[in-house]
Amino acid sequence: MSSDDSKSDQDRIGLPAAMRRAAAQLAELLQRESGEVSAVKATDEGWSAQVEVVEIEKVPDTMTVMASYRVELDGQGELLAYERVKRYARGQIDRR
Repeated sequence: MSSDDSKSDQDRIGLPAAMRRAAAQLAELLQRESGEVSAVKATDEGWSAQVEVVEIEKVPDTMTVMASYRVELDGQGELLAYERVKRYARGQIDRR
């Protein structure tokens, strides 16, 4: 392992910070309310997270359109990429 590799591991933010950064940066970029972070995992480049976002507010609330985004962060928690992976009604139950 080179000294650069050990330095990048030391500079890497922790999982709770990665969750907060993923939700906050995506909400700011999309100018929409972020919901919850439903998954986070470490990657070679940093972090990958699944963030739920309110796309369209509806009444009743169960009809609000939500979207699930995959968010990629570097080791310091900076947004590298995002992709919407699905849209659904807030009241919809996942039937996997």
